Order: sequence, then C-alpha cells, then structure tokens
Amino acid sequence: MSSFSTYLIGFVILIIGLAIAAFMLNVPTMWIVVGVIVAIGIGVLMATSRTKPRDPPSA
Repeated sequence: MSSFSTYLIGFVILIIGLAIAAFMLNVPTMWIVVGVIVAIGIGVLMATSRTKPRDPPSA
C-alpha cells in the first residue's frame, strides 16, 4: 500500500470521528456535510503534497 493511500485512510478515519462528534453535539446535518467535504479536500491536498516524489538532482 502506498503512503498516499495510507495517509488518506487515516485522514478519512479522522473525518468520520469528527463527524460523529459533531452529530453527538447536535450540529446541523448540513454543516456536518459541508465540513466533511472541506476536510476531504484538505486531506487530498495534504496527502498529495506530502507524498509527492522528489525530483532527482540534476547533474
């Protein structure tokens, strides 16, 4: 499994936990959905930037 997919799996688990916590705190469902969508977008951006292969040094 690549580090990109491992990072995303961990981030999705974090998002699920936060969404459940927000639901238990009676946050309106629409705001939970908006937060989840934004968090997934941030997670993809962070995973892409952290797991981007480095360019080899030029000779």
